[in-house]
This record gives sequence, structure tokens and C-alpha cells, in this order.
Amino acid sequence: MTEIRTPRLLLRRWHDDDLVPLADINADPRVMRWVGDGSVLDLEETAEAVERWEEEWDEEGFGLFAVELLASGELAGFTGLTMPEFLPEVMPSVAISWRLGTQFWGQGYASEAAHATLEFALQDRGIERVISIVRPQDDASENVSRKLGMTPERETTHPEYGFPLRVHAIDLTEFVG
Repeated sequence: MTEIRTPRLLLRRWHDDDLVPLADINADPRVMRWVGDGSVLDLEETAEAVERWEEEWDEEGFGLFAVELLASGELAGFTGLTMPEFLPEVMPSVAISWRLGTQFWGQGYASEAAHATLEFALQDRGIERVISIVRPQDDASENVSRKLGMTPERETTHPEYGFPLRVHAIDLTEFVG
């Protein structure tokens, strides 16, 4: 089982008891504002998403980690690596993404988890380049991308929803862990 410990977080595979707290995160319009079309997800949709993420782990050897606070055991959200198939123009890239509950915003958890994920990508999986796909108005995600050392690579449009997207990239052979 793949686990990563940072000073404050445990990044791990998903457990059944993660579904309700993750569904609570996914039901918050503030969290989902920059995700897809902005729609919230219910418990069933969250369970389907986790099932897809676990399948990606099995198929690709990487996926989205549950992010747990070491101090309390609370599920803060997720971070990890995915194949961004919704955006064919960047394929076969590997993308890093994150989503945390609002009570965990502004404390550096997303950057801490994402940094550990980049180290995992390079050191454990031999991935040499990672992208992030961010809506330009999502300042918090733009900031995380910058903190990771990623630089804007291209502007594009979401193929389904038509809103602007910014693709950031980092060459992990130059990544300082």
C-alpha cells in the first residue's frame, strides 16, 4: 500500500470510511466552484469518483491520494496524479491535482501534499514531467502551482464547458525536493 508522510499529513489510498467526509467536501459549492462545471457531488457520485481513482491506481501505478491530517486523523481532501483525458491536447501528460475542504484552506496543506506528490512522481514512479490544469481565476490553485515551481505553459479552453484553462508544467529532472 502506497503511503507518504509529510510533517503534517498522511497521503494514502482510499478507505471506505473516507466516503462521507469526502462527500461533504464535494457537496460544498465553494470547494467545487473551480471543478468541472462547478456542480457539487453527492455521496453516490463521490463513491463513483473514488472507484475511478482506485482503478487508475491499478491501471497506471499512480492516482489520487486521500490526504489525512496526522494530528487528528481527519480527511482533508485529496492530492495526486491523474491522466487528464478530458483535455486531449495535453495527452499523454500526467497532471497533479488537489482538492481540500474549506476548513483546511490557507494552511499550506495543499502545497505540502502536492510537493510530496511531485517527489513521489519522480522518485517512485520515474515520471519526468508533470502538469497542472487550473482555471486562471482560481488564485489559490495558481499559487500552489507556482509554489511547486511550475510555470505557465499554455492557455486553452475546456473542451466541454468552454471556460479558459491554464496549463502549468514542471520538468521533474530539475525539481528540487
